[in-house]
Amino acid sequence: MSTTQKSFWLTKEAGEAQREWYIVDMQGQTLGRAASKIASVLRGKHKPTYSPNVDMGDFVIVINAGGSKLTGNKMDGKIYYKHTLFPGGLKTRTAKQVIADDPARAIRDAVWGMLPKGPLGRRIIKKLKIYSGAAHDHSAQKPRPLTIEA
Repeated sequence: MSTTQKSFWLTKEAGEAQREWYIVDMQGQTLGRAASKIASVLRGKHKPTYSPNVDMGDFVIVINAGGSKLTGNKMDGKIYYKHTLFPGGLKTRTAKQVIADDPARAIRDAVWGMLPKGPLGRRIIKKLKIYSGAAHDHSAQKPRPLTIEA
């Protein structure tokens, strides 16, 4: 007598994904280390019911986005590229300039690079909320702090 064991597989139709809200304070945090943890939580890899083809991750609120730091010589050496879609329209900026002007872009680009590209990744990145200061609009969701090991 043999019994078969069924593996759990989350489906989109079942609506079984339970969403939670987490908050990350980027003051003094290293950008890449924080981005990898944020991407993992957004994707849902910390849950035992993780399925790679379903958006089952949690929401992440990032506060104090301008307080993130880069190690080594990346503030002057890391280059962000943007193209205007016109001939010769490649624009370059250093990480120092990007963080000074729009710190949310640096965090969003770092997290986006760690998510799957395509419709699933575009759905996942919408659950990332970034704020430059300590104030945010999501206190009603009662976010739990997300610890990031240095």
